[in-house]
Amino acid sequence: MSEATGGIAKWPTQVKDYFEELQHEMKLVTWPSWKQVRATTGVVLAAVFAFGAYFFLVDNIIGKVVQRVYDYFTK
Repeated sequence: MSEATGGIAKWPTQVKDYFEELQHEMKLVTWPSWKQVRATTGVVLAAVFAFGAYFFLVDNIIGKVVQRVYDYFTK
């Protein structure tokens, strides 16, 4: 048996071992409570909107400055 066919023959066993280890590790995971999920989701949403508003303002200010510079040099 060549090296390539030996690796192929081991494949089903390796896949089975992988899923057994995965299942074991998933049992060790401590999942957050529903209250924690809602709280952190709220924080993430608030941060997204705050950053969005900040970047909107900064983009508008920089855009106006660039437009004024452009207008100044094209007249």
